[in-house]
Amino acid sequence: MRGVVVLGSTGSVGRQALDVVRTHPDLFRLVGIAAGANARVLMEQAAEFRPEVVCLAEPGDLEGATAGLPGCTRLATGDASILELAAHPSADIVVSAMAGFRGVAPTLAALKAGKRVAMACKEALVAAGAILLATAAESGAEVIPVDSEHSAIFQCLQGARTTPARLILTASGGPFRTSPAEALDHVRPSDALRHPNWRMGAKVTVDSATLMNKGLEVIEAHVLFSVPYDRIEVVVHPQSIIHSMVEMADGSVLAQMAVPDMRLPIRYAMTYPERVSDSWPRLDFSQVRRLDFEPPDRSRFPALDLGYAAGKIGGTMPAVLSAADEVAVQMFLCGAIRFTAIPRVVADVMEMHSTVPDPDLETVMWADRWARETAARVSART
Repeated sequence: MRGVVVLGSTGSVGRQALDVVRTHPDLFRLVGIAAGANARVLMEQAAEFRPEVVCLAEPGDLEGATAGLPGCTRLATGDASILELAAHPSADIVVSAMAGFRGVAPTLAALKAGKRVAMACKEALVAAGAILLATAAESGAEVIPVDSEHSAIFQCLQGARTTPARLILTASGGPFRTSPAEALDHVRPSDALRHPNWRMGAKVTVDSATLMNKGLEVIEAHVLFSVPYDRIEVVVHPQSIIHSMVEMADGSVLAQMAVPDMRLPIRYAMTYPERVSDSWPRLDFSQVRRLDFEPPDRSRFPALDLGYAAGKIGGTMPAVLSAADEVAVQMFLCGAIRFTAIPRVVADVMEMHSTVPDPDLETVMWADRWARETAARVSART
């Protein structure tokens, strides 16, 4: 029985992680859950799972929500409480699923405490990946990727004795894969939030529509697997059946395939190196009529190249890319800028940034704040 903490339990990945716990009560015991806000859903989760600790970063959201809190559960508020939960002595596995840069500090706390981190906070890896992995190496903690693409690569590399020749990340292409360039100026938030294959949160769904998600994942792949950027490729695969591929030195290509269901990589990160069975949907090859592949359209979706550029520059630039994108996506979702302005805002902020090489955590945090403030100003005049 493994103790589990889910950071960001009210978000899409967090809810699916709880479904893994719910499906396998013989394997996992929920020690604690945490969220930035959304007290109502957090308390519903607490009533069902009865964890030891429930943390809410923004206590102002608590009014009227705690009536059903189990007597066995301790309620804690504020960011400091989430750091404490991430290092809880009863936790063996910490699912890091808090959205955005907010996930960096609790992920770092879990790694310092030597936990296995099921890593779903892509912004933390993008902005502070070197710091997080160095901390894990020092403490003996594990970082197991949860993103379907990086989980696929991780699975393909099990037992490999040589460095891969190439990593091939697959992308669905999002809802506008075949849309003409002129139509992208008129995309509404509701359009961008209709992903054809995956059920995800709003920010990552918009990132998938712009291909910024893939740009961030290129940086993640470099950080996690130490493969140079010129050996990390992206291919559009609309069916989302192959989640990514690895080409080995002899030209053999290994692919990981499954139905598009985030619970699978979440569970693998939690049970690794073991695999367990359940009644979830399986891949039915009699229904898989075709597997298509095509290159990404970089002219219509320039965000992908921004990810490559930020990663190759390194230093604080990936943090700037990630933070500026967060702001630009929020501006789009609230109707302040157009869909096509998202990568333009990010590119402008990157152009204005003076990169600091080999930053410490304090410098990464400064770059994140600077990028958010700058992106807000740039968006206001876009």
